[in-house]
Amino acid sequence: MTLKADWEIVGSPIDPDSDERLFFTQHEWDTIEAAAARIIPTDHDPGAREARVIVFIDRYLSGIDYIFAAADGSGFLELTGKFADAWRARMFDMQQTYRDGIKALDAVAHEQFSQPFTDLAEAQQDLMLEAFSGAPKPGPVTLGSSLAVGTFLQGTFDQGLPFFEALCLHTRQGFYCDPVYGGNKDQIGWKVIGFPGPKSLKDTMDGTYSTTEYFAAQYDWNELVPHLGEAD
Repeated sequence: MTLKADWEIVGSPIDPDSDERLFFTQHEWDTIEAAAARIIPTDHDPGAREARVIVFIDRYLSGIDYIFAAADGSGFLELTGKFADAWRARMFDMQQTYRDGIKALDAVAHEQFSQPFTDLAEAQQDLMLEAFSGAPKPGPVTLGSSLAVGTFLQGTFDQGLPFFEALCLHTRQGFYCDPVYGGNKDQIGWKVIGFPGPKSLKDTMDGTYSTTEYFAAQYDWNELVPHLGEAD
């Protein structure tokens, strides 16, 4: 297998404002957008809806064209051969997970409220997502004063995840990803957490963007690691 640096670059960065659907039906698009908006809701800060998380998820599930962004952000690497076959198989499973999950979500919504999920009030949508998660809605999290909550922890591996867990993961990824993947429109997710990210992936490759200023220039290892100088 060749190095990714040798792979062909195809396509272009994703337009976060696009309403073109590559995988979802219109109803599926609306349902996932509504669910993601309850996972990262809009309050005093913008949420998943404003960050266009739905575009990220739709493109991710659409096949193999939007998996690895080119290092300069100009497009995406073209997957071929066995690597492409493996990703198609993985996406087929995740596509089915989403389609089955949306149907199940609507079935519960109809059973409880005689309406599809998209027509429910936000509080009712929260109840439906609680039913799928098997846990109550998490409370607000404050950096430095709240305990870690499992559903908030970032991860990257979605293979084999059930619908709700996959949706939570993909919502977080779409909110905090590099904007080249379609989510995090206008770097909304980064701004919410105060992350001064690069303007583009290219800036991370040519030295335009650097995190050097955030490194501690001088430090004492004895202060950073207590008992470092003590004898065993």
